[in-house]
Amino acid sequence: MNNALKVIALREIGILKSLTPSELEMLAEAAIFQKVLKNKVIYDIGSKMEYVYIVEKGSIKLGIISSCGKTLTKDIIYDQEIFGENIFTPGLQNKEYAESMTETKFFKIPVSIFQTLVVQNNTFATSIMNVIVTKLSNLEDRLQNFVFRKAKERIVDFICRTGVRKGVKIGINECLIDHGMSHREIAYLTDTSRQTVARIMNELKKENFIHYGSHKSSKILIRDLSFLQQYGLVS
Repeated sequence: MNNALKVIALREIGILKSLTPSELEMLAEAAIFQKVLKNKVIYDIGSKMEYVYIVEKGSIKLGIISSCGKTLTKDIIYDQEIFGENIFTPGLQNKEYAESMTETKFFKIPVSIFQTLVVQNNTFATSIMNVIVTKLSNLEDRLQNFVFRKAKERIVDFICRTGVRKGVKIGINECLIDHGMSHREIAYLTDTSRQTVARIMNELKKENFIHYGSHKSSKILIRDLSFLQQYGLVS
């Protein structure tokens, strides 16, 4: 992808809207556009932080591995979202791994360029800090969910949050999400088991809160997102 095409693509990404034309040109010149297949490691734990990443199309899983070898999913990054942005802490080493969940296209932005943009553009810096704060808040919410909420409530919360972030509205109340995750991966994200995820998804389907095909459980039709959110609070 040449610089002109990169400028056009980067201009459409929401978090970059505050950059000036000259800043976009600088970003496009330095950014590396990359396309990877499903299940490819983007970076690993302990690797040097060399880039900040912005997904153009696809989905990325961020995770850690505990001392006992258990894989924990920290977050899922979707279209036009940023990851690897927390480059302001001491010791520039990745504390997580990033892996593609689907065929994914993304931009790699050198850390030095990203830091320059943050320093010289206050509005952009505020946007990045908001991203970091939001991610920390989401992690705190998940921690509270693990402690205080039952498995079914955590899985409903995952479906609702994904609907808000990635859902495509269909008709009046219905919302379609394509999260690209297996039951095992949802279990990692909700601190449950694969069997529990399958059972609760089937229950929600029978109760007509959601619908999915027998061979396409990664695509979920939420019948009414607001109603499901309320259900998750009282179930």
